Amino acid sequence: MEFASRSRVPLFVLGLVLAAGFLYGLAGTIGSGNVGVRTTLGVISADPVSPGIYLKWPFISSVAEFSSKEVAIDLKDLTPKAKDNLSLRDVDVSVYYKVADSHIPALQTKYSGQSARDEHTGIWMPAEGVVQRVVRNAVYEEVARVDSLIMHTKREEMAAAIRRNVQAELERNDPRVFTVTRVVIRSVVTDPSIEESIRAAVANQKKLEAMTIQTEIAKREAEIRVTEAEGIAKANRIIADSLTREYLQHEANQALLKFAEKGNTNTVVVPANMATSPLISIPAGK
Repeated sequence: MEFASRSRVPLFVLGLVLAAGFLYGLAGTIGSGNVGVRTTLGVISADPVSPGIYLKWPFISSVAEFSSKEVAIDLKDLTPKAKDNLSLRDVDVSVYYKVADSHIPALQTKYSGQSARDEHTGIWMPAEGVVQRVVRNAVYEEVARVDSLIMHTKREEMAAAIRRNVQAELERNDPRVFTVTRVVIRSVVTDPSIEESIRAAVANQKKLEAMTIQTEIAKREAEIRVTEAEGIAKANRIIADSLTREYLQHEANQALLKFAEKGNTNTVVVPANMATSPLISIPAGK
């Protein structure tokens, strides 16, 4: 009896393990922020599997977990041509997008083979191939609108234009399915000869700015001198207008009067055009 009771315990534990394994094989889980896409006998269900526990049907159906959160796509080593027909050596772009979870099964049906599976998490990125192709085309089109010499100064404007173009193209093909949240141009590497041209252009721009400042200073100084000269000329005109013949004669008479008041002088000053004879004071002793 004791041997029989001991043998039942391992059998019971074994039964629990087998039952747990059986149940585990019949159930799975979908993480928060993701949805499941069920395929039954090769047919994709139109209804997504909600986050949580779901039932499996071995040999009949399978469920793949897809992300409905923001997904990042990194495009590296792109070599588009700029507006001046010069090819860039390396352009790296990251695009972030989301897919409405209710449309993920339909996308999987429409774009078979275009989703990508993350190697670390095993979660699928919906229609990543489609978005990547649209982004690549948008990058090449936008780069073709900008000269290579100024492209390094237009990264934010280019990123915004790429996002708008990608969103419009995805919306045109699949309305209310994709949302492009942002685009980041991580790197723009031009040809070495272009880099030298950029440096030369920057140096020339700085030189031009310095010359412009110097020209402006010279212009302001000239304006100041003109203003000063105009002020002096105006003052002279005012003085000249006030010097009448009578006023000048009066001033001359005052000067002669002061000169004559000095009794120890023998100098006689005869003003020009004087109408009267000079008055000479002779001392009485002589």
